[in-house]
Amino acid sequence: MDPNASSFNPSAFEFVPGSFGGAPAAPPPAAQPEPVAAAPAAAEKEETWEAAASPEPKKEAKEKPAKVEEVAAKVEEVKISDEEIQKELQKMKDEGELIDDEEEVSTPVKGAAASGNAKEVKTLKRHLNICFIGHVDAGKSTISGHIMYLTGQVDERTMEKYEREAKAKHRESWKFAWCMDTTDEERNKGKTQECGRGTFETDAKNYTILDAPGHKNFVPHMIGGASQADVAVLVISVRKGEFEAGFDRGGQSREHAVLAKTAGVKMLIVGINKMDDPSVALEGGVWDQERYNEVVGQLEPFLKQAGFNVKTDVYFMPISGFTGANLKVKVAPEVCPWYEGPSLLDFLDQLQPQARFFDMPLRFPIADKYKDMGTCVMGKLEAGTIKTGESLIVLPNKTAITVEQIFVDQYELSEALPGDNIKMKIKGVEEEQLRNGFVICRKDNMCRPCRWFDATIQILDFESIICAGYSCVLHIHSAIEECTFHALKGILDKKTRQVKQKDPKFCRQGDSVLVRVKMARPICIEKYKDFAQMGRFMIRDQGNTIGIGIINELKYPEDKKKESKD
Repeated sequence: MDPNASSFNPSAFEFVPGSFGGAPAAPPPAAQPEPVAAAPAAAEKEETWEAAASPEPKKEAKEKPAKVEEVAAKVEEVKISDEEIQKELQKMKDEGELIDDEEEVSTPVKGAAASGNAKEVKTLKRHLNICFIGHVDAGKSTISGHIMYLTGQVDERTMEKYEREAKAKHRESWKFAWCMDTTDEERNKGKTQECGRGTFETDAKNYTILDAPGHKNFVPHMIGGASQADVAVLVISVRKGEFEAGFDRGGQSREHAVLAKTAGVKMLIVGINKMDDPSVALEGGVWDQERYNEVVGQLEPFLKQAGFNVKTDVYFMPISGFTGANLKVKVAPEVCPWYEGPSLLDFLDQLQPQARFFDMPLRFPIADKYKDMGTCVMGKLEAGTIKTGESLIVLPNKTAITVEQIFVDQYELSEALPGDNIKMKIKGVEEEQLRNGFVICRKDNMCRPCRWFDATIQILDFESIICAGYSCVLHIHSAIEECTFHALKGILDKKTRQVKQKDPKFCRQGDSVLVRVKMARPICIEKYKDFAQMGRFMIRDQGNTIGIGIINELKYPEDKKKESKD
């Protein structure tokens, strides 16, 4: 190989790009005897081709410090004192131009990471968790998916893809439900099996959608979703035959309403769905007011019996999940001339958020867990705040963890507030070591795990009698554990709520009974009067909800053993 054939000559004065395959480089020319121009010529030779190709920023660099000083001087001239700012803010408040509520809307900053890196700066809106509940095939997933589509969370291309796939399976009406039902089994059967999750936002709020399954076999997943919700939307199919099936004895419309109330949902929106169905719609597609009033008339007394205040805590509205009528935009007057209320999203935007527990100790029940480049947990922050970098503890196994990242919806935060439905990435514990129902606390104020407690239980539905030793499954916040009625302490009078019978041998359906409960293993709970969100529970057996209850006292037998030894 000829060394002269190379385009690179190590003895050359400078490398010139593009000079390939030529003769060997010529020696550098002799310097000319011009003393005045020698220095600039040398500078030009030492300059690389990259520098020669780039524009000269030298003049701008010299002028920049002068400009900065001028701007700084101008800023000093217009500097305003804190007192003047406070006076101006107070003046705006007095004139009604500024509302104190704005402070709550703009507390955290999106994209602020613990490392301090500059990210997207965006103000968080108020957050609301919505759970869609109701009988199977009432249209919960269709409504949830259509809301995601209307708010821009599902784009047109994805929606067309779902429509083609649904049409190939001869299930064209399921296209919106597929936004929430993501597994093949759910799509093939048309039944939601796990609590679907989605997020969207409006001009007023950020929302987390929890799409609960309606089938009787998946009620535990529904309870997990309802325990995270601020507002529940009870979806009722107005189609003839479907409403009766869901509302009659054994229907999930009844059970879901009771479970939502027990799980802590205070506001219930009843969506009367499928108003456009041919079995109930009038001529010309007009929605039938008579059928609507018939359904509302049967639901009102039942919801009142379940514990809801029908006048203040329940709102009825007609909707159509498939067409999207009255979801984002109010239904047209020619379709429903008798309804004068707002659309579903407008009503949700007007709702005032529930009280948030900022001053209480940190309580974060784990509702879900998975691996994603580390251990991730999800759930609703019930009380207290969490910041990235904090050292916390997981109970009841007392494992120390560190918070690496916090996400609300798709945004990363530096701090999570009470009521937020968050996802956290943590280190110090493996995903296999966690279970749903574990609670994350601070080390200085832990939720002590407990196996024994006294509770007041209302027996709702049980064909036989219940005696001491009866075993069932207890659902409390996101925990699901086996329990045993260790002893029956008394039966309460329905009117006076006083004990009318002490130490009964049994109790039956309709009784309010004082029970000492023994858990199969320790769980993190609180007394109802101290913290209602972690002090109310449901008991289930053989696929049926047996009763609901509240915790009166926590018992720790090990404390008495220590006292006796001392």
